[in-house]
Amino acid sequence: MSWIVAILVGALIGWMASRVMGTDAQQGALANIVVGIAGSLLAKWLFADVLGIGGAASAGSLSLGGVLWGLVGAVLLIWVARALGLFRR
Repeated sequence: MSWIVAILVGALIGWMASRVMGTDAQQGALANIVVGIAGSLLAKWLFADVLGIGGAASAGSLSLGGVLWGLVGAVLLIWVARALGLFRR
């Protein structure tokens, strides 16, 4: 059952990040899920493990802090993808 929650939270985070970064028209539902889950993993690794920010360990979980940290990671992921030319402005 936890994988269903991960997919739903990933979809929410990916959709919010695509709206913030203006890539919503270029991304479909599957891309939103992938960006949301990968962004949450990125945020958890970078901010919690590397930088030691304690609250970031909840990135991607079904809580306000988890969604916000996941959103930060997903926005960072889209920004890097845009810098590499994977998304157009």
